[in-house]
Amino acid sequence: MNPTKIKFIVDMGVSKKVEDWLSTNDYDIKAIRDIDPRMKDRDILKLAVTEKRMVISMDKDFGELVFNSGLDHSGVLLLRLEDAKSDEKVKTIQEILLKYEDKLRNNFCVYQQGRLRIRKNKF
Repeated sequence: MNPTKIKFIVDMGVSKKVEDWLSTNDYDIKAIRDIDPRMKDRDILKLAVTEKRMVISMDKDFGELVFNSGLDHSGVLLLRLEDAKSDEKVKTIQEILLKYEDKLRNNFCVYQQGRLRIRKNKF
């Protein structure tokens, strides 16, 4: 594993192909499907903070937890790709990491309709 690359937690629903692509490309990942497919979003965030991992999810509830409930995070990448197939999700992750990897760490990021919005985390 490359210590300079972002470490990820991949939430359910993102896709096994994304997990496989990240692993194959030397990213340190943990998949919720392998830990506990029923893990609550709050617990996912807690684990991510403890292990300094960015959450990749398609679940808008993470925005609610971070912005309305004020929970800590180590970065969230929210993919708004509701009807996307696995291959499209992989292609999207590839593009995001190629263009923006250095800007993602510890920030709340939303990818939708070909655009990535990055909201800086206040420390």
